Amino acid sequence: MKNRQPLFHVVKRDQAGPGRQLLAYVAAVVLALAVGAMLLSVQDVEPVTFYRQMLTMGIPGSRYPWRAVENFIRLFVPLLIVSLALALAFKMRFWNIGGEGQFIIGAICAGWAAMKLGESLPRPLVVVLMALCGALGGGLYGVFVAALKVRFGTNETLLTLMLNYVALYILQFFAETKADWNFFLDLESARPKFAKFPDNAQMLTIPIGPFNLNLSLVAAVVLCVLIFVYLNYTKRGYEIAVVGDSPNTARYAGMKVGKIIIRTIFLSAALIGMAGAFHVSSAGILSASVTNDVGWTGVVVAWLAKLNTVGIVVASLLITVLQFGCQTASTTYPSIDANFANLLQGVILFIVLAADFFTRFKLVTRSKTGKEAAK
Repeated sequence: MKNRQPLFHVVKRDQAGPGRQLLAYVAAVVLALAVGAMLLSVQDVEPVTFYRQMLTMGIPGSRYPWRAVENFIRLFVPLLIVSLALALAFKMRFWNIGGEGQFIIGAICAGWAAMKLGESLPRPLVVVLMALCGALGGGLYGVFVAALKVRFGTNETLLTLMLNYVALYILQFFAETKADWNFFLDLESARPKFAKFPDNAQMLTIPIGPFNLNLSLVAAVVLCVLIFVYLNYTKRGYEIAVVGDSPNTARYAGMKVGKIIIRTIFLSAALIGMAGAFHVSSAGILSASVTNDVGWTGVVVAWLAKLNTVGIVVASLLITVLQFGCQTASTTYPSIDANFANLLQGVILFIVLAADFFTRFKLVTRSKTGKEAAK
């Protein structure tokens, strides 16, 4: 009986230049927007008008355009920091899918600092302590998984995924348990409701006319520079790349792989926890939906940018424009749900990943494969 060969084979292409890859990504985004335009047309929405409002985020013609920019920054900063933090772990082939949980634990720890210290310490000190508590809480929550992987070889994808739900239920416990000890809640409210943080726990801002520049944006930009330098110009950044390529090679070179894994995952999770602290400090309150799915979206951003620091900044900016712009534009059209941003984001991701695949590989038919083998 003859061995049946598959009709198609996947063959790796020659290395595509950056210009060709960029062209493929631009074409993929245009195609995704065309698909979105068809979905909008089905709902009797003029696509060009909708996309114009989405990309401008409703700023032109607004009476208070600076408020739109301030709200945009509050969404952009957590996504940027989480995406950078996840890229640290992914470069080491440690699949940290626990961004949601680490963000929540960081927000809870920051909330503790706000409620306990917000009325007794100066505002700058309280904000710094909130960031440190959030980083410590998120870091410890993440390093627990890293320690189990180093010691017992556990699956980090499964563990970080499950710990997301553990953190979510912890947050729900604080949100729904009305008791004297639960200082997170407003005890004067008849229903369980999170209390607002003291004024000294609010994120610092720099007034520029009517616009208030959120200092978390400055902190995020500084973190981008530090992470770029850390990954590309330090010994520890080089160790992350080596461990990601081949743990056995790293061991042969004398590197302590377990120590590198624990150190890197603590840093990754700590940055995510700090992002949670920045978010609740900017919002001035905890909430049951504190993450805004930033842990999942950060995975998308990191992979779209191919774990490149500069690419993550660009992708985070574009995804935030997409999300915030769709929310703004959807208020004009009752037929469009605010979750249309998630649909459009999924379409863009799918088509961009397909474009990335076909820039690196090609499908060859059975006959062509036989001719190439004969040559």
